[in-house]
Amino acid sequence: MASPALQQPSYLLSNLKADWSNKPFQQRCHELVKIIDDYPAKELHAIFPWLVESVFGSPDGILSGWNLRFLQARSNEYNIVMDILHPSGSMMKLVYKLQAEEYKYEFPVNFLPGPIKSSIQTGVLPDCPLFHNKIQFPMSGLLLLNPFEYYMFNFASSLIAPKNYPPGQHGSCSESAYFVLVDTYLKYFLPTEGNVPPSPFSDNRGSVAAPAPRSPNVPYVGYGGHSTSLLKRHITHQPSVNADPTAQEIWRSETLLQVFVEMWLHHYSLEMYQKLQSPQVKLALLQYRLSMSSMLCQPPAPPGSGTLHTYQEPYLPSEEHVLVVRLLVKHLHGFSNSLKQESTPSSPSAHSHSSPLEELKRVVVQRFVQQKLYVFLQHCFGHWPLDASFRAVLETWLSYIQPWRYTGEKNNAQADGQNRTVPDKWASFVQENLLMYTKLFQSFLNRAMRTDLVNAKNALMVFRVAKVFAQPNLADMIQKGEQLFLEPEHAILQRQNRVFLTPSHGGSFLSSRQPIGTDSVFKVKSHVYSLEGQDCQYKLMFGPDLRQTVLKLIQIIAQARQTAKRISDHSTEMAGSNSFLSWFGVGSSDLNNTFNGGEMDDMAEGVKKTHEFLDKALDYLCQIFRLNAGQLSQLMVNLASAENDGGSKQLPDCIPGENGLVLTERGRLQIINGLRRFEIEYQGDPELQPIRSYENAFLVRLLFQISSFINARLGDHMEALCSRQDFLGRVGRHYLMSSSVMVEQRRKNPVMRQMRDCQQRVRLSLRGLASYRTLFLLLLLYMLLALLCFGVLSSTGLILVVCFLYEVLLNFLTKKLKTQ
Repeated sequence: MASPALQQPSYLLSNLKADWSNKPFQQRCHELVKIIDDYPAKELHAIFPWLVESVFGSPDGILSGWNLRFLQARSNEYNIVMDILHPSGSMMKLVYKLQAEEYKYEFPVNFLPGPIKSSIQTGVLPDCPLFHNKIQFPMSGLLLLNPFEYYMFNFASSLIAPKNYPPGQHGSCSESAYFVLVDTYLKYFLPTEGNVPPSPFSDNRGSVAAPAPRSPNVPYVGYGGHSTSLLKRHITHQPSVNADPTAQEIWRSETLLQVFVEMWLHHYSLEMYQKLQSPQVKLALLQYRLSMSSMLCQPPAPPGSGTLHTYQEPYLPSEEHVLVVRLLVKHLHGFSNSLKQESTPSSPSAHSHSSPLEELKRVVVQRFVQQKLYVFLQHCFGHWPLDASFRAVLETWLSYIQPWRYTGEKNNAQADGQNRTVPDKWASFVQENLLMYTKLFQSFLNRAMRTDLVNAKNALMVFRVAKVFAQPNLADMIQKGEQLFLEPEHAILQRQNRVFLTPSHGGSFLSSRQPIGTDSVFKVKSHVYSLEGQDCQYKLMFGPDLRQTVLKLIQIIAQARQTAKRISDHSTEMAGSNSFLSWFGVGSSDLNNTFNGGEMDDMAEGVKKTHEFLDKALDYLCQIFRLNAGQLSQLMVNLASAENDGGSKQLPDCIPGENGLVLTERGRLQIINGLRRFEIEYQGDPELQPIRSYENAFLVRLLFQISSFINARLGDHMEALCSRQDFLGRVGRHYLMSSSVMVEQRRKNPVMRQMRDCQQRVRLSLRGLASYRTLFLLLLLYMLLALLCFGVLSSTGLILVVCFLYEVLLNFLTKKLKTQ
């Protein structure tokens, strides 16, 4: 290879560091590309770790690198970065150069996900072959990685590294350079069409070599699958001298997939991880399999044990993290579904003639992703805040449980208004992922019952889940899977004796059967036991307990619909009551009226969507669980009658406690769904409450000084007036004391009942004159009277006389009504 005059690696590195801080970004990248092209691997070896850290940032988040997670397409540097980091770009060319020389680089164990880090530090070797032959015992705290692994580890860790959002940089995370690069790497190294492109770099010895090739005669065990013996597991991950050369073509695909899965999905409790790795647990699972010794199938699910109700890792992924995981799930489904039809038969002879890439497609979802994604999603379901950001987790889950959406068929793009029937060929996938459907559905129900379903975004999530599970044939597949799991083991053993009495075993062709049913039973049981443990208490999705939970959710949905309808009616009334004065910015003086016109329109639109989503969700839930229309109608009638009895006017459900009322679970749900609420009002001096947006601050302060002066001078006379029982006393009490409506509300409210006997203060309040609405009305009256040739004083007198006569008439009518 032609190269410039040799320089010391340290000199090249120092020059790069100096240029990195002094030269413009575009010039630095241009020189970097030239250096990668011109210099040999021996000199590039010294700059590689620093260069990777300068691009992706440090795993601890201190160095931000190129900020790929925040780099948007509108940025000037975007195209330059994408060209350099492309799978066929300069950085990958550097990787292949160093890979050919078999250099090793150190990656700290401390920057691995918590369960893996703790397991390695305690001397337990992880099951994933990615870590085999890379850890030195006694522990040095470092992994020895080849250049491609080192590059991918740093790329993957930059997603979970703590980073601060750069000021002034905002945009969709799905349009960031990092998200686009993940998609590009997946499409390049896990192609749905054709093979993985060969390395674009080769030296005089040929193309780069794959590290420790896996023999194609050994199935994918040890990673996501269970080896039936430690010897077999040991042989699986050793280099094979006679390995098929074609097996080396996908080593980059396997490495990329394993790095992404381990770095992004391996976030759960250390106790759970240790149980999954425990030899005792594997032995127990092996004993169960040996009890089914006549079975000829290899279980697709990974080993595991214990329930997932152990302590969880405090790490909570970001929304961006979850969206990248969803991208991975969607691509892996498309990658797996691109398996050629002639390669799908399950016979070993068919597998032996398939290419390594086709073999990877066959097992990629079940063996590589299923276990860790299940635990990852369950962790998110249990710890994610009860807000609309949960949509990212929800869509990731729904993407995994609908692999038929990513088959590449044109009919997948049909209208969303009609659910497609799930083809029967996906029954095995549903059964082998039963917990993904049933357990996570139950977790979602628990979240939905604690969520504000009046919010359109939360209602949309309920609608999405109900629509997915209401797809024709899906509920039947799930129910069939549960029936297979509940089938007694002694019945399986009896059927095995008939199934496997072939002529070669002393039977006849008449007595032979296909072991399809028994195979399905074993796969379902192995899946459930491997993820939840053999002592798990499985809760049927279509059992009576969950049916009651669904009925409770339906009741909450119905309550939320009524609340949404009340809000819609109220917003309509508010919009209708807004007079011409609203065009001049004069709002209501109601302290609870905090919405302007635009906000009211948005609220009305959101409520309309809420009602639509909840209506459809109710229909879908009835289809899924085959609910009786009469039963549902009776539930609605009971709920409506309860609301008509004044339930919406009552306080939330409470019980008396030592320090007052204590909110019950039912009361909390009533508040969340807007069915009932506590009356919250200002408890201090009304004259001293904060100045409102509809009040003039100067007038509020001025009128307060004037009213305080009058009250100080004439307070005794006003009290004497209000103590009279005649007409003048009633008028005085109306103007100089608190409103009777407020007193009545306080008497009805048990929280403020202690204030019902409080002595009402007698004083004059002029604060109402500081309201912009009042001032505008007075201005209109003065202008009208001016047109009628009234002066200022005469207009003021006339206004006061009209107000006085109005009070006289009001008090007279009130007294007549009371006497009747």
